[in-house]
Amino acid sequence: MNAEVRLERLTGADQGISLIRMNRPSRKNSLGKVFMVQFRQILDDIKFDKETKVVILKSDIPGTFCTGADLKERKEMSTDEVPKFVDSLRSSFTDMERLPQPVIAAIDGFALGGGLEMALCCDIRVASKKSTLGLVETKWALLPGAGGSQRLARLIGPAKAKELIFTARMFDGDAAERLGVVNHVAEDAFEKSLQIAREIIPRGPIAVRMAKVAINLGIQTDITSGLSVEQQCYAQIVPTKDRLEGLKAFAEKRQPVYKGE
Repeated sequence: MNAEVRLERLTGADQGISLIRMNRPSRKNSLGKVFMVQFRQILDDIKFDKETKVVILKSDIPGTFCTGADLKERKEMSTDEVPKFVDSLRSSFTDMERLPQPVIAAIDGFALGGGLEMALCCDIRVASKKSTLGLVETKWALLPGAGGSQRLARLIGPAKAKELIFTARMFDGDAAERLGVVNHVAEDAFEKSLQIAREIIPRGPIAVRMAKVAINLGIQTDITSGLSVEQQCYAQIVPTKDRLEGLKAFAEKRQPVYKGE
């Protein structure tokens, strides 16, 4: 089985950063069955990897991030198979969203349909200026069914999301930044993503993970419930050795060294 998706753990000064590398050039990283089996396996590997502190999702194909569903493969599926496969996409993307580590999408090239839905599951998105993004499913009499209709609306608001989805509009990196779909637009999306990952690596890993949980759960509820979630997440940090190291480093005016304990 060819590696359409593979995991690379960086070393040296970048130890703690893991790359999910998409490489299906024959179908421009479209989401086929083999692709998704490998993708899910990598998510399982990362989920329980204590050495991975930040994940970057990137493409190894110039000019393409992910073009969405493999419609040629989809055409061969029966009416009963289609909803099952789309449900597996939705579940896989949710699993990525729930990874304990921060995930950064380095978008360079086309991120369309399911490709953009995948990126929307990441915590931070960086697009190159030459990128083309869009939830284009209505063009083919479909709708974003792997979470895109929900995540885009929560990210940029329902009115803007409706316009983009109803029209199947495609937009470039600069427009994506203006809309709030991506955090940054850069000449080189991967290098910018790597820069952000390097800023995260020295921070307390347990604190970063708990901050992700607090934000992800809290944003889905009212402020009172959200503050309760924050309190519970904070309680997980108090007994850690990392917290004590942070206080000690502050007192000694030095950079802390965290062990994730």
